[in-house]
Amino acid sequence: MNYFKTAILLAGMTALFMGVGFMIGGQVGMLLALVVAAGMNLFAYWNSDKLVLSMQGAQEVDESTAPELFRIVRELSQRAGLPMPRVYLMESPQPNAFATGRNPEHAAVAATTGLLQNLKPDEIAGVIAHELAHVKNRDTLTMTVTATLAGAISMLANFGMFFGGNRNNNSMGAIGSIALMILAPLAAMVVQMAISRSREYEADRGGAEISGRPLALASALQRLSHAAEQIPNEAAEANPATAHLFIVNPLSGQRMDNLFSTHPATENRIAALEAIAQEMGDSGRVTPLSTEAPRNPWQRARARGPWG
Repeated sequence: MNYFKTAILLAGMTALFMGVGFMIGGQVGMLLALVVAAGMNLFAYWNSDKLVLSMQGAQEVDESTAPELFRIVRELSQRAGLPMPRVYLMESPQPNAFATGRNPEHAAVAATTGLLQNLKPDEIAGVIAHELAHVKNRDTLTMTVTATLAGAISMLANFGMFFGGNRNNNSMGAIGSIALMILAPLAAMVVQMAISRSREYEADRGGAEISGRPLALASALQRLSHAAEQIPNEAAEANPATAHLFIVNPLSGQRMDNLFSTHPATENRIAALEAIAQEMGDSGRVTPLSTEAPRNPWQRARARGPWG
């Protein structure tokens, strides 16, 4: 199903790309945009994961360089019945994470250094399980391709400021180009939002089932959302088209489910996870934040299983 969604997304983005080209350069601009879009689609399918990881400054790690993170990813992958994904670290004080890759066989999970420094082991496991649920649901292809194409459309639309077009060439002229600079990125954003919102609830449920600790994931979401309001993620700010990839919005701490929020409200996600916890027999509610998580969670005793 997600392959079909990706095909529709690529077709829609191509049409939008051609529309942008037509508004900027008429028929010639439209044909050039078609050629560029075809190349971009091929690139996005095969290489968008590498591009997104590069945008975030992610570095691949292994069992010798990040043993605890690698162990958690490996154990949860086995529980989820997934191939072991590549594991990446991003140098950022903001705790966050995302997954990417065109299929489970070519997947990657990336976590920030802030995630490892500020969350408890069972909370980290909940976050990683959420990302593996995206991999298992094959969300990552659509998410990553969207990030690549949305960024490309925004860049193309900005060319309208420099190439005003002319009415003799069936373009919309300078006024149309200005409108285009606003509307094309907005259209790409709407696609991102539509993709993001429902899949986050599904990945939360999947992550709770993989880790077996829905309340740990809920607690992690609370910490991550709180931190995102206070700690900037410079790489994400420089590449806002990738914001929907992360488990929580790295750009802001929005608390409303509205059209332009890349993620559902954290409170709603926590409430859903608390309901899942009761279904699974992990009763209780998430305690509001009152103290900071330990700075070095790997020194904590693990009394409740392999991650906490």
